[in-house]
Amino acid sequence: MCQAKGRLPLDAARGYSESGDFEQALSCASQASALTPNEALAHTERANAFVALERFEEAKLAYARALAVDPDSIDALLGAAHFYAVALPSIRELDELGSLYAERGLELSRSAHEEDASLQFARISAMAFNDLGQSAEAVERADWVLEHKPKDAEATYERAVALFELCRFPEAKRAFTGLLGDTERSAHAHHHLGLLLEREGRLDDAQTHFTLARKQDEADFPLPVLVSQEAFRKLIDQAVAALHEDMRRDLKEVPVQAEDLPAIEDLTSGEPPLSPTILGLFRGPSLGEACIPEPGALGPCRSVALYRKNLGRAVKTEPELIEQIRVTLLHEVGHLRGEDDFELAARGLE
Repeated sequence: MCQAKGRLPLDAARGYSESGDFEQALSCASQASALTPNEALAHTERANAFVALERFEEAKLAYARALAVDPDSIDALLGAAHFYAVALPSIRELDELGSLYAERGLELSRSAHEEDASLQFARISAMAFNDLGQSAEAVERADWVLEHKPKDAEATYERAVALFELCRFPEAKRAFTGLLGDTERSAHAHHHLGLLLEREGRLDDAQTHFTLARKQDEADFPLPVLVSQEAFRKLIDQAVAALHEDMRRDLKEVPVQAEDLPAIEDLTSGEPPLSPTILGLFRGPSLGEACIPEPGALGPCRSVALYRKNLGRAVKTEPELIEQIRVTLLHEVGHLRGEDDFELAARGLE
């Protein structure tokens, strides 16, 4: 039962949320939504309480109800954007929904000159764009926040991540170095600096940063499963041998190479650049296209590369590594056959 203590149920719900009593916040928001079913704010407060209590399925319905009542409610859009882009696990469908809510909210809040809400929407947009691999858009949104709040830590971090993903490595290095003193984000800054220094060949310095990242946040940065180059080659050969006969036939003239990290030339061969943390890469035209080697090329015009260090950091155990090699190989065979990333994601090979 809502203990409103003389307040309106909606005001009581907000007060309880601010004090961290989310059970009472939910009780009062539920009463408010029952009394005023056409009030979007009541449904939004109810949804926010469900999120705080990790009752996510009920939160989805409550946000949907709020936005059905008022599709232009800035409070409902802000809650829903944060819910889908931040609170829930990062998968494409949820990130896309969070991005749509954030972009809609940003447009409305800017038109209404609500600067605080606009900044919140832009931060969420930057995060969602990064999660979706739309790094140029993430930089744009982070820069907009930093124009208004030059020391905004969240926007600074999202911008650094986007610069890294765009292969703008010197800028990313400066940005992550500036975050080392941020206790909330220093582990991620150390990890990215390790990745950047590793690409420079400064392996001892890179390892120092990897160790610091792991010490600060072992859950996010466990020990990688880095097998030797020889062992990695054997795992790839075993994965190729286990493919269906038709796939092995397609790969007959396509070497599957074992490499430590993707070369900058491969990452920046198209627009936008590929992520430095890609697990594999198919080079060349698909099987349905003409395969003409470039002048002066030393190898065939088609090849597949699997990256030992990136794969080792994407898993926690050797059985997981073996499975990820298999999935990555299937992904690249899909590209060889002409499938794009969206088609492969639909088949569970993202």
